[in-house]
Amino acid sequence: FQVKSENKKTIWSTEEVPEGSEFDDTWDPREKPEYEISFKQHVGTEDVFFGMTGKDPSTACCEDIVIKIKLPETKYSDITLDIQDKVLDLRTPKKKLLLHLPYPVNSKEGRARFLSDEETLEVTLRVSRKFDFISSS
Repeated sequence: FQVKSENKKTIWSTEEVPEGSEFDDTWDPREKPEYEISFKQHVGTEDVFFGMTGKDPSTACCEDIVIKIKLPETKYSDITLDIQDKVLDLRTPKKKLLLHLPYPVNSKEGRARFLSDEETLEVTLRVSRKFDFISSS
């Protein structure tokens, strides 16, 4: 199935526009918060001592992406968070973060918690890989 454009002057098709670009607002004056991305994998003794499952320390074998976002002077109730398969969109009254994720995620199974002592939002997202024989749970 291919969609044909009515306008012959169109320079790209809708398939070429990256997911989440509709959220990108270059005129928004809010600053981008500091953030850190790390990867998490579940390992057992068969992985650590025997190497039986074939997992290695690379991100290709990780099951979760953990994103820690610093939000000083922010209350939990002020945070708006939207997760899509390839995009994280976070907005507060003073900060805005549009983050294109390194891997597609299952947007329905993520979890977030606000660590008020550290003024940090921690978002954990399950990586969604098709035909992944290494890190399937």
